[in-house]
Amino acid sequence: MTDAERAGFWRGRRVLVTGGAGFLGSALCHALARHGARVTALDAMMEDGGANRANLEGASVMLVRGDLRDTELHSLCAGTEVLFNMAAQTSHMGGQRDPVADINVNAVAQVRLIGVMREAAPEAAVVHASTRQFYGRPEYLPVDEKHTVNPPDANGVSKWAGEQYWLLESRVLRRPVVSLRLTNCYGPRLRIRDARQTFLGIWIRRVLEGEGFEVWGGEQLRDLTYVDDVTDAFLRAAEAAPLVGGRVFNIGGPPPASLLEIAGRLVAANDGRGHYAVKEFPADRAPIDIGSYHADDGAFRAATGWSPRVGLDEGLRLTLDWYRSRLADYL
Repeated sequence: MTDAERAGFWRGRRVLVTGGAGFLGSALCHALARHGARVTALDAMMEDGGANRANLEGASVMLVRGDLRDTELHSLCAGTEVLFNMAAQTSHMGGQRDPVADINVNAVAQVRLIGVMREAAPEAAVVHASTRQFYGRPEYLPVDEKHTVNPPDANGVSKWAGEQYWLLESRVLRRPVVSLRLTNCYGPRLRIRDARQTFLGIWIRRVLEGEGFEVWGGEQLRDLTYVDDVTDAFLRAAEAAPLVGGRVFNIGGPPPASLLEIAGRLVAANDGRGHYAVKEFPADRAPIDIGSYHADDGAFRAATGWSPRVGLDEGLRLTLDWYRSRLADYL
């Protein structure tokens, strides 16, 4: 799909983005608004989440503050043509500490949203933000969609349940639902005050502040996806939903690198300024660590023509440059 064709597809289309003030949700809102969609962003604006009002600055988007667990949803969902379902509790340690709250957000609230969408927007396509976490420690690499599901933590269980409710909706009611299982994503608007969204968040903060950061282990492989490539994947999934509805897809990135290599390349992207120390994996986190992971995303590439365009070095440089003048808004 050319840029002109994409703009034609989205122009005037009514879109709801849950988690719309968060990292990935806000990136989608900016892209959709640029293409002329009529976008509503729903976000609970929770302090321990990824939401930030600064994330939507400059976007022609209506932001509604509300929690999927108790907000009146019918009026928000009415007439929606595409739902990007980005709202989630993503902290693995947070899920371990409070699994009830975790499953209420990631699964129970999803059932509530599904029920409202049945009444208010029965024809809407849905793209659901899922995760590679529930594969657990990989049995083989790269990991494809046929890999055994073996969640290593409470967050993996709740995210798996939420995804399965949406896929059930597709099987039973034929709603076009596409679920994208994401790996570590990074880029502008990522939560960087701590590591709740990804280890790379706190690394970026430390580098920009001139402080050292810790690499736990170091040999683990990861594939990282730059936010613009993630956004493109979600748009393509929605555009192709009538053809690929009911399917799950892994989303990866450029060739994987070890955490030690990523750390070195982050410092290099900062013109060599920065330092880090290699530490043993903390004992409280080791049981839920998945080791090395990188995705086989060939199915999604074949179905939609998607491929990541931003390499790791370019993405790290773009990310650091974006935060330099905005750091205070993200601490």
